[in-house]
Amino acid sequence: MSADPPTEVAAALEGVTKVYGQGDAAVHALRGVDLQLHAGEVAVVLGPSGSGKTTMLNILGGIETPTAGTVMIAGQDLAGRDPEDLAAIRRDNVAFVFQFFNLIQTLTAAENVRVIAELTGKGTGSDLDDRVHEAMGSVGLLEAADRFPGQISGGQQQRVAIARAMVTRPRLMLCDEPTGALDLERGREVLALLQQAAKRDGRCVVIVTHNSGIATMADVVVRVHDGVLAAVSRQEPGSAAEVEW
Repeated sequence: MSADPPTEVAAALEGVTKVYGQGDAAVHALRGVDLQLHAGEVAVVLGPSGSGKTTMLNILGGIETPTAGTVMIAGQDLAGRDPEDLAAIRRDNVAFVFQFFNLIQTLTAAENVRVIAELTGKGTGSDLDDRVHEAMGSVGLLEAADRFPGQISGGQQQRVAIARAMVTRPRLMLCDEPTGALDLERGREVLALLQQAAKRDGRCVVIVTHNSGIATMADVVVRVHDGVLAAVSRQEPGSAAEVEW
């Protein structure tokens, strides 16, 4: 018998539906999705293009609003929130990592991390310096802190993007094809860092991908097809494979 999953729910969807457009032009991106994700877990969401997996990620992060259903982040129901309140919940609990790194080219690696901490109000003075140093160190890039994005490799840029996400110490890290622009070796490095963020720091890390090979590192594998969760499988605690560097 499988052991019970961790008890702290980082995010949950209940009966979530998302419809774009109306009438004959309506597109049902999600259809009655139920899902619970827990602190310390890596969840890998698999599905072909157009299956609804990115829409689900955006709804989990409070970027999009469902047509129907309930979305919970860190125990807080997102329904009926005004934009300012919703932004505060996202700021305090959620960070995104994308396929393309979205770094500011005129800022150094450390400055790219620092600016997010400043914009989200996460620390001031020496505390802010400590947060940036901790985040850069956690991705092994202290030696590249003063380099600009154009002076480091794609893999290093994605590691900066992960540090930028981690500097806010989010409960939920949402990653959309985070290795899609990287070669195999750099991709493994990035996945190892994301796995460490879950196991070491107790974050919930959600990785949306079309690459089924990534599922071996997951605690939870979610398969999406035509807006429906076709399967949700949880591995035995401690059985997820470590990503080789």
